[in-house]
Amino acid sequence: MKPDREHPLYLPFATALRDKLRGGYNLSKLQADLLAGITVGIVAVPLTMALAIGSGVPPQYGLYTAIVAGLLIALTGGSRFSVSGPTAAFIVILHPIAEKYGLGGLVTAGFMAGLMLITMGVARMGKLIQFIPYPVTTGFATGSAVVIVSLQFKDFLGLQLAVQPDHFFDRLWRVSQALPGFHPPDLLIGAATLTVLLLWPRLKTGLPAPLIGIIVGTVLAWLLSRVVAGFDVATIASRFSYVKEGQTLAGIPPVLPHLTLPWQLPGPKGQPLGLSLGLIQELLGPAMAIALLGAIKALLCAVVADGMTGTKHDPDAELIGQGIGNAVAPFFGGIAATGALARTVSNIRAGARSPLAAVFQALFILLVLLAMTPLLGYLPMAALAALLLQGAWNMSELNHFRHILKIAPGSDILVLLVCFGLTVIFNMVVAVSVGVVLAALLFINRIAELTGGRHVTDDHSHLDLESPLPDGVRLYEVSGSLFFGAAEKAMSALHDIGARPRAVIINIEGVTIMDVSGLVALDSAIERLRAANILVAVAGVHGQPALLMRRAGLRNVPGQLLLSTSLPQALARVRHYLGETVSA
Repeated sequence: MKPDREHPLYLPFATALRDKLRGGYNLSKLQADLLAGITVGIVAVPLTMALAIGSGVPPQYGLYTAIVAGLLIALTGGSRFSVSGPTAAFIVILHPIAEKYGLGGLVTAGFMAGLMLITMGVARMGKLIQFIPYPVTTGFATGSAVVIVSLQFKDFLGLQLAVQPDHFFDRLWRVSQALPGFHPPDLLIGAATLTVLLLWPRLKTGLPAPLIGIIVGTVLAWLLSRVVAGFDVATIASRFSYVKEGQTLAGIPPVLPHLTLPWQLPGPKGQPLGLSLGLIQELLGPAMAIALLGAIKALLCAVVADGMTGTKHDPDAELIGQGIGNAVAPFFGGIAATGALARTVSNIRAGARSPLAAVFQALFILLVLLAMTPLLGYLPMAALAALLLQGAWNMSELNHFRHILKIAPGSDILVLLVCFGLTVIFNMVVAVSVGVVLAALLFINRIAELTGGRHVTDDHSHLDLESPLPDGVRLYEVSGSLFFGAAEKAMSALHDIGARPRAVIINIEGVTIMDVSGLVALDSAIERLRAANILVAVAGVHGQPALLMRRAGLRNVPGQLLLSTSLPQALARVRHYLGETVSA
């Protein structure tokens, strides 16, 4: 039985459960999902830790996100094969939030974004996300990749930076000043890991490059620290610590994520953040950015999964599922999550058969958190930075960026460059907001250029030598979309009609869409002509324009205003009222 999508309280649970059992669920499918979940989980453990560090919080919070949000979204979302968790695209948004508001502010913003995503899904906004122009998303993705790369210089090169400035150029300046003091062992491990990440896929072994790269980097760092005097690299254990029973221990805590109010987590000064109306107002913009980016990335991931498997996702259910995951995860320390494209592709290629594969991935990460945290402490920071550098390269869409520059119209190139520049210089909120508005204005301008009006003499297809325009009759033709951006331009020719004619025919057969501004412009022109005692005929009244005119009360007024469905009919009626024929 299909869920009632028209019901106002429709939720995606029925869809997810139905998909999970579609075609019958048996032991062989369970085994395939279990294997796929473990495969993706092995890759996700170091990657989610790296993404948490890149977002400005300790690595365990990336694991918490993959466990809680990943599991909930898999069960409640509208995509059968998507795997959700922290992603590189979020780093650009999350890092500044963490720097300014601390962990408490970061997870509180994520909670607010989750509520927004649920609202978007319930409001059936899943399909509206596709109207964000491609140059906007490409410009943002490429700009985000540049920002992510700039954030990895510190760990990749072993630089001593007291703080990572929020602004891109300030960050580059700090990095350039610190470059003379780079740490060769960190650079060696980072370069070795990055080399493996780039070259391993060419061997086509089937083993994921991130897994092999992080193993090579970790083992190499451990061996060199044993055989080379003074060889020392920063690791998770040396960089992060936690307190247990009053004792400070290195690494990450081997405990389950526990329930905590998001705003009770530490703020920028280490004290509980606290909840206030002022904080909510300050986090509203960042939360909207998280929700928008999460929606775009999740639906894009679901579309790719559909293309690989021949399935069809439910965009509204996916938004609700993403919202549930992002609203609940912050209560367990989870940061923002969305569909992870690389992990989703790996999930499908590993043989996933249902959403249970993503559930098993979350449970595997939970098992690693409980049983293997001492080993995770050996992971080099430079190797994790290399993972993020590769992730930035994969999300940069440089080929698409160059392709747009090569073949796109100038307006699209302008939108692309503006979004890229604003993402790098400011942030994603400014970039996408300005980019969408700019793209809309340029689109309106292009459509307005296609809309026009002209006086027609005897060269119209419905006019010939046997049936010319009667004396004293002017024909004016409008084509295109008669909307607010083009209405005045299209009707401007009627402002100067020369010597007063007996009748004016306005042919709108070529008008496919008319809005209220277009209607007002048309009505104003009609009233101006009628005030001068000129007979007005409007030809080609059909479709959406006819419906709008009827709702506005425009009706036939014998001898003053004639509405006709075609130009021949309008000509016949004008001739009749001018006394040139016996019948209309």
